[in-house]
Formats: sequence, structure tokens, C-alpha cells
Amino acid sequence: MTDRLPDDVWVVVPAYNEGSRLGSVLQGLLQVAKNVVVVDDGSADDTAEAALRYPVWVLRHVVNLGQGAALQTGITFALRQGAEYVATFDADGQHEPADLPAMLAALRESGADYALGSRFLGRADGIPLGRKLMLKAAVWFTRLMSRISISDTHNGIRMMTRRGAERIRITMNRMEHASEILDQIARSGLKYVELPVTIRYTETSLAKGQRTSAAVRLGLKILAEKVLR
Repeated sequence: MTDRLPDDVWVVVPAYNEGSRLGSVLQGLLQVAKNVVVVDDGSADDTAEAALRYPVWVLRHVVNLGQGAALQTGITFALRQGAEYVATFDADGQHEPADLPAMLAALRESGADYALGSRFLGRADGIPLGRKLMLKAAVWFTRLMSRISISDTHNGIRMMTRRGAERIRITMNRMEHASEILDQIARSGLKYVELPVTIRYTETSLAKGQRTSAAVRLGLKILAEKVLR
């Protein structure tokens, strides 16, 4: 039986047009977590209605603002509810809820403020070669730009202490937010650990994923932000 998370752990799930998959994701999450916050990021489908069928908190953006904005909305809400730990978890079915208790244990045992999931320390089932190479390139780019030693990047499963979560201020609303979070972790001076996690790729999750051309544009945008800072 999977360990359950204590009540002071809140899980934030940003969701955009995930009505068809969100139910199964929440069913799995609720096996390990009591406090789950779904942030419907201006979806055009029944994402909010799907979430409301489950005992979770549901927040809604009137318009689509991007995953970064949805995460910040959820993190801020969780902290206001008294969360001592905040986890983030994608709505597309790629993550394993069973990885979350291990993240909490790692934070407590190591004294770290951030636990970051790594598919390259764990498993990446069904990952196409092109996607793998793109992610590896992103790792080296992040190491160069943020001076943070990691084996994975743009991985949506992570957990942080309250102190760590209070240091996160996501201003990049779209997919560049993942690099911004790592940059803020590096600049915070707080300890982080990486943990092996499982990521499962499907045709639908790959279709919604980031294309190589978009990744190049993202890299240029992050570089420009660094130069102008």
C-alpha cells in the first residue's frame, strides 16, 4: 500500500484542457494526498467540472495565463491555507503519485527545502529519442545559465518546504517557468535534492508537449532575461 502524505502537504495541479484525463489523475493523487488544489487555467473544455467531481480545491483563471501562472496561483493558495509542504504535479497523467511520499521523506531526512524529480535518475517510459535529446540539452543549458547541478529539467513533479515555497515567485507564465524556478532555487542558497521518479509518455501527452522549435525560442527568451536582469 502506498504511504499517505500528512495533512500539512498540499499538492498543486495546474490544468489546461485536461477534462478527459484529470479524473484518473485525481483518483491516483487522492490515494496519497488529502489536500489537492486544481488550478483550471482558463480551459475551454470541462476541466473544472471534472475536478469538481472529486474532494479537491478548484481555482479558476478566467483566461488562459500559462502553466507558470497556474502554479503560482496554486502555491500562493496552499501557503495561505497553512501548508508546510507544497508539491506540484502535472495533470496529463505522466507522473506517479507514489513518488510524492519519497520526496517528503527526502526533504525531512536531508534537511533540504526542495526535492526535484528526475526522470534520468529514474524511468522515462516511452520517451522518444528526440525528446530525450532535447531534455538533455536543456539540462546543460540550465546548468550553464543558473549554475545549478541537476540531471533533469522541465519536470513538473517537485516538492518544497514552506520556506522554499515562499522563495518562489514565478513571473514567466508559459513553459519557461520551469527554468525560472530552478534559477530561483539556485539563487535562494537553500538546499535541494534530486530524486528518481517515473515519467510515462503517451501519444496524447507527447502531442501536448513542447516542440523543439518552441524549446529553442524558450532558451533565447531565458538568455535575454539573464542579459537584461
